[in-house]
Amino acid sequence: MATTFGTSARSKVTPHRDAQMAFRMAVAMTVVIVAGFSLNLAMGRSSFAVPIAYHVHAVLFFVWTALFLTQTRFAASGKLTQHRRLGRIAALLLPFMVLMGVVIMVTSLRRTGGPFFFAQNEFFWGNLLLLFCFAGLVATAIRHRRQTDWHCRFVLTGMAILTGPGFGRILPMPLFIPWAWQIGLLVSLVFPLAGMVIDKRRDGAVHPAWLLATGVVLAVHVIAMVIAYTPMGIAATQAVVAGTPGAARPMAAFLP
Repeated sequence: MATTFGTSARSKVTPHRDAQMAFRMAVAMTVVIVAGFSLNLAMGRSSFAVPIAYHVHAVLFFVWTALFLTQTRFAASGKLTQHRRLGRIAALLLPFMVLMGVVIMVTSLRRTGGPFFFAQNEFFWGNLLLLFCFAGLVATAIRHRRQTDWHCRFVLTGMAILTGPGFGRILPMPLFIPWAWQIGLLVSLVFPLAGMVIDKRRDGAVHPAWLLATGVVLAVHVIAMVIAYTPMGIAATQAVVAGTPGAARPMAAFLP
C-alpha cells in the first residue's frame, strides 16, 4: 500500500466539502459503535465482569473512536493544526489497536468459543485479516495525508471496518446463520457506499479512492474466507482454542 496517488482537480476546490462529509460519516459511525455496545449491555448480553483484556480493548477502541470523531470535527471546522496534532496521536495508537484486536479475538475464542452465530474459523481469519486491512488503510491514509481527497476516503473506509462489531450487536445476527459474517461485513460497507453516492451526486463521478479502498476490503475478506476453510486454516483455528472452554462448541455457527 505504498502507492502514490494523484490528487484530482475536483478535490482542489472542494476540500472543505470533503471534510464536512467525513465529519457526518464519523458521527454516524460513532453512533453505530456506541449504540451497539450500549444495547448489548442494556440487554444483559455483556457485562463488566470480564477479564482485563476486554476492558483494555474497550478503552483503547473508544479512545480511537473519540479521536477519529474529534479529528474530523477539527477538519470540518478548518482547525487543521489541531487535526494534525491528533493525527500524530492516532498514528501512535495504531499498532496497539492491532495488538489488542488480536488479543481480544483470541481471548474471546478461548473463553467462550466466540459469538455462536459465527463459525470459529471465519471469526478467527476474518477478524485477523480485516484487522490488518484496517491498519493498512489507515497507514496508507496517513502516508498520503497531503492528498486530502484520498486521505479522508481511505480513513473512512478503514474506520467502516470497525463498525462491524457495532452492527453485529444491533442486527439479529443469529437469523443470518450461516451467512452472518458476510452480512456483517457488507452492512459495514454502507459507509463507503454512501460516500460513493455523495460523490456521484455532488461531482458527477465516484472518487477512485472509494473503489480502491472498498475493493481492498472485499479482496481481503475473500482471501480470509478461502484460508478459513483450508485444512491449514481449520487446523490453526483448532490450535487456538485447543484445551480451552472455547473448544467445547462446534466450529460451525449454531443456535444454542
